[in-house]
Amino acid sequence: MPDWIEILLRSFFFLIVLFLITKVLGKKQLSQLSFFEYVTGITIGNVGAELATKVEGNIIHGVLSILVFAIAPFIAGLISLKSKTFRDLIEGKASVFIKDGKVMEANLKKEKYTIDELLGLLRKKDVFDISEVEFALLEANGDFSVMLKKQNQPVTPKDLNLPVAAVKEPQTIIMDGLILDEPLSTIGLNRNWLHTELDKLGVILENVFLGQANSNGELTVDLFDDKLKVPSPQEKPLMLATLKKCQADLELFALGTESKEAKEMFSKNSEKLQKAIDNVAYILRN
Repeated sequence: MPDWIEILLRSFFFLIVLFLITKVLGKKQLSQLSFFEYVTGITIGNVGAELATKVEGNIIHGVLSILVFAIAPFIAGLISLKSKTFRDLIEGKASVFIKDGKVMEANLKKEKYTIDELLGLLRKKDVFDISEVEFALLEANGDFSVMLKKQNQPVTPKDLNLPVAAVKEPQTIIMDGLILDEPLSTIGLNRNWLHTELDKLGVILENVFLGQANSNGELTVDLFDDKLKVPSPQEKPLMLATLKKCQADLELFALGTESKEAKEMFSKNSEKLQKAIDNVAYILRN
């Protein structure tokens, strides 16, 4: 067999082996590598590449070597679940860089970070004034986390005691002009509803590149033709406007009638409708 064909077959074989090993080890290997996992990952890749290109190498020996380096982080992960001491040794611990608004110079020196690098990390978190930081640390996987002082944190509706509507993740129900039935049924909708909404927007299914629906039954679409513009959903603002108009009409009826009973009825219902509007206005506003 020619060498180039053997190298081709070996490369394909080890590609499958490495893929299966990565699937077994899990997604953590891809997102949060510890020092130990980083070292074993590089070694596995090097062994695979070496055996794929050296035709005189023994494939069985190479597979055994790869399995050793693959099983090592798997076993280490199991032990880490049981022992925090072992977990700290293998995965490392977070280093506090700022505590109570004060820079921890000793920890910076330990991790070999300069003050310029610390300021750069803060800028990546949109923090330009170190006095605004309450707590900051370098995670074991190299991520940088920052907590601002309370007075510098963004204001939330909870801080203002404002009610907000619950929001669930939107579902992608159209992709490349095709309807996805499973996510459509997840939010309790069907194809008839979808076709009705597409008619309201004045678009046909085949022209839709991406379509999403939220839990409120609002459909937003992106078309293949970027020059065409589709209006955003207006059902909720229109409903709010209709409720306000009805409440205003009731007040006018109360002022325009001479009947005491009718005036009292209109006024009472106007107050009830206004209370209802106040309760749902935050949901119906965009």
